[in-house]
Amino acid sequence: MHVIATAGHVDHGKSTLVRALTGMEPDRLEEERRRGLTIELGFAWTALPSGERVAFVDVPGHERFLGTMLAGIGPVPAVMFVVAADEGWMPQSEEHLVALEILGVRLGLLVVTRADLADPGPAVREARARLAEGGLGRVEALVVSGRTGEGLGELRAALDRLVAALPVPDPAAPVRLWIDRVFSVRGSGTVVTGTLPAGRVAVGDELEMDGEPVGIRALESLKKRVDSATGVARVAVNLRGRAVPERGRALVTPGAWTSSDLVDVRISAAPGFSGPLPRRLIAHIGSAAILCDVRPLGGPAARLRLGRRLPLHLGDLLLLRDPGGHRASRVLAGARVLDVRPPELGRRGAARARADELAAASLDAESLLRVHRLLRGEQLLAMGCDLPGPPVEGDWHADPAHWSRLAGRLAEVVREHAADHPLEPGMPVEAARHALGLPDRRLVTALVRPPLEAAGGRIACGPSGGLPASVAGAVRRLGAELSAHPFLAPEAGRLTDLGLGPRELAAAVRAGALLRVADGIVLLPGADARAAAVLAGLPQPFTVSQARTALGTSRRVAVPLLEHLDRQGLTERVDDYHRRCRVGGS
Repeated sequence: MHVIATAGHVDHGKSTLVRALTGMEPDRLEEERRRGLTIELGFAWTALPSGERVAFVDVPGHERFLGTMLAGIGPVPAVMFVVAADEGWMPQSEEHLVALEILGVRLGLLVVTRADLADPGPAVREARARLAEGGLGRVEALVVSGRTGEGLGELRAALDRLVAALPVPDPAAPVRLWIDRVFSVRGSGTVVTGTLPAGRVAVGDELEMDGEPVGIRALESLKKRVDSATGVARVAVNLRGRAVPERGRALVTPGAWTSSDLVDVRISAAPGFSGPLPRRLIAHIGSAAILCDVRPLGGPAARLRLGRRLPLHLGDLLLLRDPGGHRASRVLAGARVLDVRPPELGRRGAARARADELAAASLDAESLLRVHRLLRGEQLLAMGCDLPGPPVEGDWHADPAHWSRLAGRLAEVVREHAADHPLEPGMPVEAARHALGLPDRRLVTALVRPPLEAAGGRIACGPSGGLPASVAGAVRRLGAELSAHPFLAPEAGRLTDLGLGPRELAAAVRAGALLRVADGIVLLPGADARAAAVLAGLPQPFTVSQARTALGTSRRVAVPLLEHLDRQGLTERVDDYHRRCRVGGS
């Protein structure tokens, strides 16, 4: 299926033309038919000579219903621009063209209707010239009469050529279905309609609307029940869920869009308008129309604060119009979305700096990461970006320059921590995370580079983190005392005299400079293996007293040392009084 909007000033001529093409009445309201004035969006469809089906969204032409017109053309990829032969190019025709130009619609047909009432030549020439200026210069021009049927065959053939030229939408794209009509059906409940531009919806799908889950109970396309529909398509969706739909809301794939009420944009002024923009405007996207506040940042860059959250991607186009209408054209500008999660602007000069960033911004993940520095893969996808490559850790992606700076900064904060806390085995990972302002502990460990090492929830310089000179000197003095009696561990008082209090002892043990046998009992590294070698020379099994004598130490040291050897598998108990050495420690 293909969907085309019918735009232009002449309401009666458009409706008559659509009726003649489809055999359907696009004007649903009795008031519309009575006054010959399109007030609401109308929908009709037909089969073309090729067998392709095309649906028309008939939008109002009168200036009082510009918002409704924009809701109809917002999601549609092509336009049938209708001009009346007896009226020619009108101010509202100009406004419709400006809107199409801003929204990027570049495919369509020019149809001059009511050719039975006036010479169509002047209207064709004027409309062609204006459409060319507005970016629709290559459109075919046809002359028809909806009343007499003149030219309808040629128009159907031209529609076939138009739909053949339309780009093929991605069926795997995330769904964003803007609601343009809501009604209730007895026995079924709430039904919404809209133009599905891309992606696929199916019965049973779970979508979201304003963050609330909604399910698809049933689905119709062109009045026929279907199990699924793929964009581009006109669909009617029977919803289940507690969310209350209305025109301007959107059904979206969960997690695939960023819901935002603050966006940074690049402004493109409408033809004939020169700024500055008013500070309060109406922003249109899809079928949504909401008030927004405009904050100029510098040059074409601006920040929009929207009246409510919208599901957005980078690159989305918003149309900005004057809510007061005190201008020749109320359509003032287009706004291309460059960031859906813009940073705060707190410091002096931040707005100007942000404008410079946006001037160089492109619609990709790399550009976003230069500003946000770190983003999860799911956040990038919800912003409408492809992932830039492998993540730095988990699903985190980083700006390469920022990631390199973080690695250097981590080394600095670890060295600073070591200087301030010389007896600690390293900087706690959580403290490093706070120092670097990182959102995830895993990012800290991913930044560790030699000579940094991470172990036990801490980061240190080198395998042990080193020892302060005072502690290293105290260990050397203890080693000198133990050289003559390697198993005669000094008592607590002597350790204190040497400068080895509890914190210093803990640091030396963590650094591998001392061996802790038990609380208050420390020896030099390797003393346990040497003790086992001495004990192996005793008659087996042996007692604690025999071990104490052989090792030249006290019972205070011998008992915990033997228990330590048991734990190491170097000795084992035979009974309550005897031990023996295990051959090879096995």
